[in-house]
Amino acid sequence: MFKIEVEDGRGLWSDVRGADGAILTFEKEDDARARLAELYPVMVQMEKYAGGERTRVVRVFRSDEEWKDGTPPS
Repeated sequence: MFKIEVEDGRGLWSDVRGADGAILTFEKEDDARARLAELYPVMVQMEKYAGGERTRVVRVFRSDEEWKDGTPPS
């Protein structure tokens, strides 16, 4: 499972949420990256050319066991 985060310019990262207020999550990393580029096209393009990181896709592990094994959440 993956989620999207954005940085506010002061080093604070926050989860991207949908219209219902729930954190946007994705089963596939490619889907998360596509949605990130759709929601924040300027920021994503700036990172390619100007450097720095203001957006990211994060893998979410749900348990210590999944973290240790490296297996994705079910």
